[in-house]
Amino acid sequence: MKRLRFFALILLALCGTLCASAFAQEAAIRKNLGERLANLPKIDEITKSPVPGLYEVRVNGTDIFYTDAEGNFLIQGNIIDTKQRRNLTEERLDKLTAIDFDNLPFKDAFTIVRGNGKRRLAVFEDPNCGYCKRFERDLQTVNNVTVYMFLYPILSADSAEKSKAIWCTKDKGKTWQDWMVREVALPTGGSCDTAVLARNLALGKKHKITGTPTLVFADGSRVPGAISAQQVEKFLTDPRSDTQTQ
Repeated sequence: MKRLRFFALILLALCGTLCASAFAQEAAIRKNLGERLANLPKIDEITKSPVPGLYEVRVNGTDIFYTDAEGNFLIQGNIIDTKQRRNLTEERLDKLTAIDFDNLPFKDAFTIVRGNGKRRLAVFEDPNCGYCKRFERDLQTVNNVTVYMFLYPILSADSAEKSKAIWCTKDKGKTWQDWMVREVALPTGGSCDTAVLARNLALGKKHKITGTPTLVFADGSRVPGAISAQQVEKFLTDPRSDTQTQ
């Protein structure tokens, strides 16, 4: 028992030394970068990167830079694991920007249900987005799915006006599909509470949604771009399937 206590004390001492060293290292990086780069946003976190001697510097929630142990150099770019052929920076960003599907504000979306609706998909789209229109045409062939449509007017002021027109109709899903798929003119003269659009924009900004369409699947994985119906099916069946955006 005495020997076990002895080794436990040694481990505690080593842990304390290592923790103090790591804290000092982080403090040095923060100090040097803060003093030398006045325009650098407040640093959220500093952690060791997968590359020995290189540290990850995270700012603005999900913006990633890399630096050495002294903060003498700042690197912007991706770390690629050439052995495993993995983009480690991209994987890290995926974790940072992951969306908890069940916590999405579904009251700020309208739904389109096909078949039994058991599978679930959330989509952020702009009514003026040509890629979205192509995606919507392909999506017509995907069955047994509930689509939660978040209007996300980011392309122009006219996008906001069109989104308001869609949101203020009685059957939002039909109006949306008439406009996106069948090129039926949007109704005019309707009015309602459209604060939802500002909330959707804030939600998208929080999760770094910068383009449309952006798809979010039930496991929280997200795919930017107008992927095909076959690719949507793969993600609905196996959310981790590899795909190529268009």
